[in-house]
Amino acid sequence: MARRRRRRGRRVDGIVLLNKPQGLSSNAALRRVQRLLDAEKAGHTGSLDPAATGMLPLCFGEATKASAWLLDADKCYRVEARLGQATDTGDVDGAVVEEASVPNYSATDWAAELEAFLGAGEQVPPMYSALRKNGQRLYELARRGETVERAPRPIVISAIELLEYRGRRLVFRVRCSKGTYIRVLVEDIARRAGTVAYTRRLHRESVAGFEGADMVSLAGLERSVEGRAFDGGQPEWLLPADRALQHLPGVELAEGLDRPFVSGQPVVAGGPAAAGQGAAVRVYASDGAFLGVGEHSAGGRIAPKRVFLTPTSMRDGGTDGQEQGTADAVPEQA
Repeated sequence: MARRRRRRGRRVDGIVLLNKPQGLSSNAALRRVQRLLDAEKAGHTGSLDPAATGMLPLCFGEATKASAWLLDADKCYRVEARLGQATDTGDVDGAVVEEASVPNYSATDWAAELEAFLGAGEQVPPMYSALRKNGQRLYELARRGETVERAPRPIVISAIELLEYRGRRLVFRVRCSKGTYIRVLVEDIARRAGTVAYTRRLHRESVAGFEGADMVSLAGLERSVEGRAFDGGQPEWLLPADRALQHLPGVELAEGLDRPFVSGQPVVAGGPAAAGQGAAVRVYASDGAFLGVGEHSAGGRIAPKRVFLTPTSMRDGGTDGQEQGTADAVPEQA
């Protein structure tokens, strides 16, 4: 009997800004949406802890090639800390391991404590994290009661503001660089004030240039797909890949240069020149179709850095040699 070929799903290209619900891991959320869309290739950019909610960019098809730029982008969080108690995981899912009195601070005092963390600094990753030590995840070691040395990592806090303070409840908003553990930030803030704390609620409000208004819930996605809105054309919640690259200047190629570009050849730049050799730009065909990311090279040319196989580039015979498949989720932390 002939072996039945496994169905790989259909081609879906774009970015879904999922408002991840509490209690669901980032990988589980990704796979659930991937099955819902019957998508062939998918990945997420930057994990949220199961206890956290908020923006989780899910990339499908060619949009997975924008993952690196989203992973490197700043994130903004709304954080609620519980003062006076510490848990072994640093969040609400852990067991209380320490208690301490809370200083008699005013809101002004807490605002000053928060502002002390502005700028560049270092942070020691928590044991309950997906980082590896000698081939093992740190959280696996932590669950066995083991603690290992972790090297501090550079982070940047670009903005932080107090939203509310009442009793043992401290709420603030923070914009930070990739690699920042909010759970550790909460613990460090409490330690500086002479107490302990854990992250009671965490909601990611934005990633890069994406704002909360663009997010969609799992329930909303299910209603849209069941209502055939997805089959009827590009739904509003499936964003084009170049939306993740708006921080890069855009360049439109002259007519006839799209095929050489997507085939891997440097082409003469059109439009305003980028700031210096090696600067990255978004590249578009003369009809406005997004082709990929290019890099300014010598002689005023743009060399392909990452080609996106849009319908236009495929029509013109372009390829970057990338086989369709399932992209691995890119880990980050909240």
